[in-house]
Amino acid sequence: MDYAFIWFILIGVLWTGYLVLEGFDFGVGALLPVLGRRPHVGTGADDADKRRRVMLTTIGPHWDGNEVWLITAAGATFAAFPHWYASMFSAFYLPLLALLVALIVRNMGLEYRHKRDDDSWRRQWDAAVIGGSVAAPFLVGLSLTNLVRGVPLDADFEFVGSLGTLLNLPSLLGGAAFVALSVTHGACFLALKTDGSLRAEAARAASRSGLVAVVLVIALLGWLLGVDGSGPVLSLTALAGAALVGGLAASRASRERVAFAGTTLAWVGISAAYFVALHPAVMPTTLPGGASLTIENAASTPMTLQIMSVAALLFTPIVLLYTAWTYWVFRRRLSTELLGAPALVK
Repeated sequence: MDYAFIWFILIGVLWTGYLVLEGFDFGVGALLPVLGRRPHVGTGADDADKRRRVMLTTIGPHWDGNEVWLITAAGATFAAFPHWYASMFSAFYLPLLALLVALIVRNMGLEYRHKRDDDSWRRQWDAAVIGGSVAAPFLVGLSLTNLVRGVPLDADFEFVGSLGTLLNLPSLLGGAAFVALSVTHGACFLALKTDGSLRAEAARAASRSGLVAVVLVIALLGWLLGVDGSGPVLSLTALAGAALVGGLAASRASRERVAFAGTTLAWVGISAAYFVALHPAVMPTTLPGGASLTIENAASTPMTLQIMSVAALLFTPIVLLYTAWTYWVFRRRLSTELLGAPALVK
């Protein structure tokens, strides 16, 4: 049994889970200034704050658990492919550091905005949530796109580029597409999880942002087909594009579950296409005379991978069942009418 290949697939699954679950978190945070404004002329700041509280409450039970997928993906890469981990975190040091800062700032906003009953205080932390929710998916898209595109690695697998090397047109397109898809995914989630005027406005936001997402995602998938036009990549890109368009059509028809399933499948198709295009490399080089990291030369010893496989077999079902249970428990729609007074946490 080729444990290295199995772990390559599992890391791809972890990234897919992260993009699907954290994607709507990012979208909800990015939509705060759009859907969290005052609903009608003449209404007060309290009405706007209620809308924002409803939006953040929809992701409140889930956002920190969703981030575990990213941590697990990084940890699995470190254990299963230490050479990949070392080269990737060296090459992408600045983007990944910026991603970490964006996540920290965003998480502080989610945790601290309700600590004080003050409009100015809440606005400052809302800005942190919004900024982090836009910056994080952009940096993830930039990094993953650069991974598929390739970076300059020398014969010793050392990165010999610079930050400017990573700021190329495909990676910037990847970052923008990930942000647009996150916003659309988040809007579909809000339409599914809220009621009243917020539900209707979320559906309209999904339609508007979805048009931008379709253009950017199709352009990104077109670039990906230029990198790898194989049958599996073609099938996955077709799935992603069709699912996104179908999800937007379902959103216009007020079929929120189908719409959210469509954006979810779009994330799955994009992530799977990325990893299929990457295979058999884990970090291809663009440097003449350089050496690419592959699944085989970047993997840990067979014994390490066997032990990891046993642990994953035991604990992964538990994690998946617990995650599914949390979404089932917090499945109820929310609205400003059902929202109680804010509880300040000391």
